[in-house]
Amino acid sequence: MTHPASAASVSASPAEPPAEPPAELPAAPPAEPPAAPPRRARPGTGGIVLLCGAAVILAGGAFALRRMLLMSASRCVAGKWHGCFDTFNGVVLMTPVLLPVAVLVAWALAWRRKAAGVAGAWRRSLAEVGMVHGTVPFLWLTMMPGAGAGVVPGRMSLVPLRDLATMGVLGITGNLLVFASLGFFAPVRFTAMASVPRVLALGAGCSVLVETAQYVLRLDRVSSVDDVLVNTVGAVLAGLASRRWWRTGPARRTVRTGTS
Repeated sequence: MTHPASAASVSASPAEPPAEPPAELPAAPPAEPPAAPPRRARPGTGGIVLLCGAAVILAGGAFALRRMLLMSASRCVAGKWHGCFDTFNGVVLMTPVLLPVAVLVAWALAWRRKAAGVAGAWRRSLAEVGMVHGTVPFLWLTMMPGAGAGVVPGRMSLVPLRDLATMGVLGITGNLLVFASLGFFAPVRFTAMASVPRVLALGAGCSVLVETAQYVLRLDRVSSVDDVLVNTVGAVLAGLASRRWWRTGPARRTVRTGTS
């Protein structure tokens, strides 16, 4: 026999709601195909033409100065190093002789930067070594004292274009090349120098410093305003020749991620 109180409690309990079906998860997006590795840019025609032109100019200069170079070569081979670094012929000879050393230094700098993950390692290293190797020999020549150094007072020529007629082709060419490497490689290496006015200011400022040093140190050389003008023109022309490689953005580091 069923108890009346228990029957009433059973009838008063509410019915359980039906269970809800599980919510469906959103479908995963389709996997993207792996990106193709970037293709290495081939050197442009302009760069090849520029390199060929530089090689032709160097070969022509070596041919024009072959007699002077051979005279200095005999001294250097004989061990007379004072004839290699304290004469015009010797400095001109040693500049291409030391070119393999400059290339080796550039390679070492680029290798270290690539190992550290620095972007543009070769670009930066070649620009730095090119600025030094292409500028120091000309600075050495311009600061080489004359026979009356320390005795003859400093001389200045401040009339523009007056000394151009007496420079000759060799003198004008040499003055154009004094800061040509600096004007060529500085905007390639430094973003702050990537503009024509700044290259012009760099060439003019460096030339003024050299001419002032010649006058103050009494090196028996004439400090001429025409030297400043020609040096500046050479730096600007060289900068325009390297304009397609000018650096226009900050340096970035490449992040290397390991694979699991």
